[in-house]
Amino acid sequence: MEQQKRLLSLDVFRGLTIALMILVNNPGSWSYVYPPLLHAKWHGLTPTDLVFPFFMFIIGVSLYLSSEKFDHQLSTPVAKKIIRRGLLIFFIGLGLNWFPFYHLPFTELRFLGVLQRIGLAYILAAFLCLSVNKWTLWKPALFILLAYWVLLLVGHQEAPYGIEENLVRQIDLIILGEKHMYDGLGLVFDPEGLLSTLPAAITIVMGYMIGALIKNTVDPHRLVKNMLLIGVVDIFIGLAWGTLFPINKSLWTSSYVLYSGGIAIVVLGVLIELIDNRKYTFWVKPFQVFGLNPLIIYVFSGLLVNSMYVVMQWTATSGETVNAYGWLWNEVFSQLAPNHLKFGSFLMALAHLLICYLLGYVLYRKKIVIKV
Repeated sequence: MEQQKRLLSLDVFRGLTIALMILVNNPGSWSYVYPPLLHAKWHGLTPTDLVFPFFMFIIGVSLYLSSEKFDHQLSTPVAKKIIRRGLLIFFIGLGLNWFPFYHLPFTELRFLGVLQRIGLAYILAAFLCLSVNKWTLWKPALFILLAYWVLLLVGHQEAPYGIEENLVRQIDLIILGEKHMYDGLGLVFDPEGLLSTLPAAITIVMGYMIGALIKNTVDPHRLVKNMLLIGVVDIFIGLAWGTLFPINKSLWTSSYVLYSGGIAIVVLGVLIELIDNRKYTFWVKPFQVFGLNPLIIYVFSGLLVNSMYVVMQWTATSGETVNAYGWLWNEVFSQLAPNHLKFGSFLMALAHLLICYLLGYVLYRKKIVIKV
């Protein structure tokens, strides 16, 4: 396939994924959210649990396309660039966790998060992909998924996949300490943990292998058929493996890697068919806007929310401290649908998404692409 056609599909997929990521992260109230827009509490999967692995998969496809300029070979300059980029993404995420800096002491700062996982997994995946032949890359990838399964089994034989005793949590407690971990699941546990970054990197590797397939398949119709076949096979293998190693986004289990990766392959294949082969492009512009500058739009979304929670505060006449986010929910969006608060919460998430879109649209019109 021609590079231009392929990249349009990828940009749309990337933009759709970032838009969904922002939408599900910013409801008006977490007490009123439609179930498909929530993560599974532990084992299992909702549509929201597909958003993050979709983005990791897209990174892998992009990695293959961008590494063509140095013939997919790992060299010292390339290695330095990979490490520099991964660490920059990591520290942007760390800064986002800390912003606006004065409200949280460093001793209580969460070290990990979405961007931190992307940065670390990108480094691991890029080194692996550029060190192994693209057609045999599946072998070390499968080995890592199997090894991760064994590690969790050995780590705690009685409840290896339980939220409290799993090896991922134990390692994070030892290395990071509980004050630097996420505590939103009822106890201290980080869903972007250090050990689970290994299988997360394989999600990127899956994207890299599909990027190789896209680039090396001449017939676009055969490409879509092959992608759909591979995707469906991965989905079924993931489901089957899930009977032994439960599908779990927080642990990023190996079954979750294959299942979510298989769905990502199918979605990208469908987009290639619709956009590139059949030229159904009348609907793609909004997602191109999001897909052109995904990182800056995602960071802007986080900065905006943090500012509304922490910076934009005032004291009400009752003496209660009020923040802008809570005020918008209580005084505006909850009043738009008082008998359907989930809908009002969804409308507030859409409003936030629209603000992010406006930033992206300005950058899109000015042809500004901000990369790291």
